[in-house]
Amino acid sequence: MDAKTNTKSATLTVDGKSVELPVHAGTVGPDVIDIGKLYAQTGMFTFDPGFTSTASCESKITYIDGDAGILEYRGYPIEQLAQGDFLETCYLLLYGELPTAAQKAEFDKNVTHHTMVHEQMSRFFHGFRRDAHPMAVMVASVGALAAFYHDSTDITDPKQRLIASIRMIAKIPTLAAMAYKYTIGQPFVYPKNSLSFAANFLNMCFAVPCEEYKVNPVLADALDKIFILHADHEQNASTSTVRIAGSSGANPFACIAAGIACLWGPAHGGANEAALQMLAEIGTVDKIPDFIAKVKDKNSKVRLMGFGHRVYKNYDPRAKLMQQAAHQVLKETGHGDDPLLHVAMELEKIALHDEYFIERKLYPNVDFYSGITLKAMGFPTSMFTVLFAVARTVGWISQWSEMIQDPAQKIGRPRQLYLGATRRDYVPIDKRK
Repeated sequence: MDAKTNTKSATLTVDGKSVELPVHAGTVGPDVIDIGKLYAQTGMFTFDPGFTSTASCESKITYIDGDAGILEYRGYPIEQLAQGDFLETCYLLLYGELPTAAQKAEFDKNVTHHTMVHEQMSRFFHGFRRDAHPMAVMVASVGALAAFYHDSTDITDPKQRLIASIRMIAKIPTLAAMAYKYTIGQPFVYPKNSLSFAANFLNMCFAVPCEEYKVNPVLADALDKIFILHADHEQNASTSTVRIAGSSGANPFACIAAGIACLWGPAHGGANEAALQMLAEIGTVDKIPDFIAKVKDKNSKVRLMGFGHRVYKNYDPRAKLMQQAAHQVLKETGHGDDPLLHVAMELEKIALHDEYFIERKLYPNVDFYSGITLKAMGFPTSMFTVLFAVARTVGWISQWSEMIQDPAQKIGRPRQLYLGATRRDYVPIDKRK
């Protein structure tokens, strides 16, 4: 259904004057009031801090029903897509349909053979301090890709857009592994074309030249699931950042670098690290009651991390899948008796049955389990958000590509409610009191 064919309308009355505003309907989800001509008709703007009630674009990529706990990529439930692999999800997000066996094989080959980065990129890394945060390195190195691959920065050329998209899906994991290796003082490990996407990433992160490294298939499968669960999430902060950057005509590498910079914020990509830190601070199961009491105390600054979501008002569908992956990884790595997992399980049980949390709809989200899982795999907390960026790259580039092809898209230009000083005249400095 084309949203623009809807015939419904809404009436807004201001100071006795009424204006008719078109109402658009998506294929699913709530209707949307079109206020595009509101200023021209009334001389007024809407006020919506955080854009929580504003649809900034039309999209066919991801659908979320936060009240029902639904997440779908191109109409496919996340629970079903998690049965496949990450590159299959990448193909779906990019092209809109699941691939045939032949299409999947060709896509896998294209991504695999773009995983190496220009050799001069390794010299670029040596300009960073060894203790630089991996996310700082990612923002800089991904933005720098435009300097190394300027042959795919013409956004008006569909072929170049596709090449840039494939390059980023393939190369950002390599840059992420390089950022990790650089911060721990180990040599970079080149990609291996014989490995799957997730297995290759684990090999680049944990292999060393002096001994054989065998990728654990359980860990590779869990990481693949993590990538699928984080591939896209509608118009979140980082995705909106990518779209706004792209609306100016910026090259795709710069747009994705902008998304990574936004993701770095602890309220966005750093949430799993905060959840892990909370579990560590609780320490043991017997200390949970005291922690819960502090959470409920209005005068306390203690917060429950990894629970609740800006969109989901029900159980985050990704959390259920992430919980399964966490159990598998902890069992495989010998961390099954990890006190953090016991704390997490008991905390989840209490939160799901305590009226205080039920009334506030504070259900576990995906960050609650992903931090535990990544820690068990051997990743330091500084890498958690980097892995988020690796997964979200395909969502960002799919959203960017959709925006570029949308004839209705304009350069992002939010308005404001001005509360500053009214007009005043300049006074020369020698006459000011």
